[in-house]
Amino acid sequence: MIFRRSLLAAAIVVAVTSLLPMFVPVPAMAVQTTGLPAEISDKDFWRMIVDLSEPGGAYSYENFISNELQYQDVVPALKATTKPGRVYIGVGPEQNFTYASVLQSKLAFVIDIRRQNMVEMLMYKALFDMSPNRADFVSNLFSRPRPAGLNTKTTPAALFTAYESAKVDPALSAKNLAAIKAYMTKHGYELTSEDVGSIDKVFDAFTRGGPGINYYFASATPVGLGPSREGTYTRMMNTTDSTGHNSSFLAAEENYLYVREMQRKNLIVPLVGDFAGPAAIRNVGRYLTEHKATVGAFYISNVETYLSDPQKQTFYENVATLPVDSSSMFIRHILGNPARGLSWWRPGMSNVSTVAPMSEFMGQIKSGRRPTFQEIVRETKDPDVLGRVSR
Repeated sequence: MIFRRSLLAAAIVVAVTSLLPMFVPVPAMAVQTTGLPAEISDKDFWRMIVDLSEPGGAYSYENFISNELQYQDVVPALKATTKPGRVYIGVGPEQNFTYASVLQSKLAFVIDIRRQNMVEMLMYKALFDMSPNRADFVSNLFSRPRPAGLNTKTTPAALFTAYESAKVDPALSAKNLAAIKAYMTKHGYELTSEDVGSIDKVFDAFTRGGPGINYYFASATPVGLGPSREGTYTRMMNTTDSTGHNSSFLAAEENYLYVREMQRKNLIVPLVGDFAGPAAIRNVGRYLTEHKATVGAFYISNVETYLSDPQKQTFYENVATLPVDSSSMFIRHILGNPARGLSWWRPGMSNVSTVAPMSEFMGQIKSGRRPTFQEIVRETKDPDVLGRVSR
């Protein structure tokens, strides 16, 4: 997810009208030191969403899907340097499923300033439950009848090619929307009327947009940044890393089933939170410490680029509360001009996805050093080089 500079004020302002209370004490269900749960009950899942979240804020773009076409460039580096089976933390929508699958995460938290993103993650959760395989998932997500000839071995390119020409089925759309809402009620999610309205809005966007939906769909589009400049859902699911391998969560049946199993066990927990806020990241850090768990990767996109210097320092102090080790990695998305500060920048590079060791950075913060963003970019390592390091 790419945050725009012009949206800084709106994106970081804490909304006093948020419906989620800020978490202060440790929740009773989290007071234990027995390791991460293999499965979370529906009651505790919803309680975690409420207790670990903080008041959210506004964001001008709908951001129904990611627009970081380079998001898979870091996959070889993650596989080479990050231990599987850790905890994943991320921001934004569907790219988190790919990273959680790649890292074989035991638990994932998705923290976003927009409450609508939390609702969208719950919508996805219902769709995963309704869909035993990739072909059914794409059918249900976009309200298109499943084309003939698709199976568990179908390539992602063939899968989305089949759906590109499929037309919306209004009856299927109505049926799926009702099923999503029934799923929320069945599992005890105490959604507000505004949340239910967000479900209608997000589901309608995917129905109308289909596989061609992009980041700017249903948003006011800036001049020069029309649909042709941004990745569609089809393109996001068909990108590859620098080795030519596609690791998206819809690239292979096993990727999809891994994420589906996490969803069915309530192991992908969407939270409302500001990276520079007072509670959400710290609450996650407290929960992980109590459960003797370690962060495998924290996908922060390019959020810090648009934080003021004091807000950056608050974010870094929040991050310093997370339990990490030498294999824990930040995943950053660095935009055009700032990317020129990379020591390994080459002509022709524009937006770049990178990884960086969390422990090294947190050591600097705890020692009192306050690196600038330019220094952070300059010290970031080339993921292609890291990708060649054996685990």
